[in-house]
Amino acid sequence: MANTNEKYSHRKIRSSFFSIIVSLSLVLFVLGLLGLVVLNAKKLSDHVKENIGLSIIINDGIKEADLMMLKKQLDIAPFVKKSTFVTKNHAAESLQKDLGEDFVKFLGYNPLLSSFDIKLKAQYANNDSLEAIEKRLILNNNIKEVYYQKSLVNVINENVKKIGIILLAFCILLSVISIALINNTIRLYIYSKRFIIKTMQLVGATQSFISKPFIVRSVWNGFYSALITIALLMGLIYTAQNNFPELIELQDINLFIELFLMVMIAGVGITFISTYFAVKRFLKIQTDELYQL
Repeated sequence: MANTNEKYSHRKIRSSFFSIIVSLSLVLFVLGLLGLVVLNAKKLSDHVKENIGLSIIINDGIKEADLMMLKKQLDIAPFVKKSTFVTKNHAAESLQKDLGEDFVKFLGYNPLLSSFDIKLKAQYANNDSLEAIEKRLILNNNIKEVYYQKSLVNVINENVKKIGIILLAFCILLSVISIALINNTIRLYIYSKRFIIKTMQLVGATQSFISKPFIVRSVWNGFYSALITIALLMGLIYTAQNNFPELIELQDINLFIELFLMVMIAGVGITFISTYFAVKRFLKIQTDELYQL
């Protein structure tokens, strides 16, 4: 009979241990996903802004030497991320594909001009900077026109700001909920041990002696949960990169290290704090109050 009770007790302890680990891992995984989004938010924002295009239309009949000089000037310009020279013939071919007809043959000549397609650096992807860039470029006699979609630039920047505000609010809300869930999981575990805690106190054990095994176990639980979460996040990132290769350009190994450290600190830190205060609470209440909780 004693062996049966002992086996049942061991199974119950193992079941409790695994349920706590699973619960903590799931909550930390949600926090990890949130951290992944937050850490990559700036890069995603920059990626969107750097796809804003600027077209520099070149005067017809420009000399080869002047064209090469202009190309070099654009390549070293602080606002240029990438520049691509588009000949008038290539521009005509692209427009023919879009229109579905040969307008050059119909007109008898190619009315288009050569141009440079510029991809801007993120910090210059706003109308104020673009206006200053336009004024600077138009001073060059070889440049006929500078074209960009002002309305598109405004829409992109406004949407990036709105998304940033929404993401910040969501981060705060989800962080509070996640911490509350971890705290409740720990409190429920300590609640199940409240009579053991009070018994140890009644026989003369000090608060630090009583608290230590609970805190140590909870910290280890947080550590194991963090390891499981990191493994899940690595699997998710690997799967995402295989299915969406373009995401690789947005990845940074240093960001991943920061994310994994954040998950580890959150797992260990939150479990430590929650356990400490939960044990302290039960140490303060009277014995007869334990039956009323």
